[in-house]
Amino acid sequence: MKINITDVLSIENMTAERRIDPGIDTFCSKLGSFPITGKTPFTLHLENRENKQLLISGETDVTVAVPCDRCLEEVPVRFRITIDRTVPIGDTDDGEEAEDTGYLAGTSLDVDRLIHDEILVNWPMKVLCSEGCKGICRKCGVNLNHESCACDRTEPDPRMAAIQDIFNQFKEV
Repeated sequence: MKINITDVLSIENMTAERRIDPGIDTFCSKLGSFPITGKTPFTLHLENRENKQLLISGETDVTVAVPCDRCLEEVPVRFRITIDRTVPIGDTDDGEEAEDTGYLAGTSLDVDRLIHDEILVNWPMKVLCSEGCKGICRKCGVNLNHESCACDRTEPDPRMAAIQDIFNQFKEV
């Protein structure tokens, strides 16, 4: 959802609060697309500080359905999004390059992009449906949390692979 913030940018030391319902329905990254199953509206606080900086702040909760890393069942992962950004307004006097925000283009603020960036930064390294998740069988693909299979799941020691190859060469057919 993009909102127009011309009023805040045009008046020095102006503050404004906007109640925003996030319009983001899926989270897309290089890992894939994940549905957003829950989101709460939030109050976005905007403040023009002496026509030099724009302060953007707000908090919301977003729940994303992420597959378990072991069994691939969807797990609701809750993200507490806290937005607290300060963006320079206009030309910077310091000679520093203005950072590429991606969420602020002219007088338009892309709230969904702000939320997307915060989810991306806070994405968990590993998602499990439970600590005792058994995963899926590597041979038949059955979810071992719900049923068992008759597959042989013993894995030989990889250090013994060379010796195993020798035995397989001399095995009778």
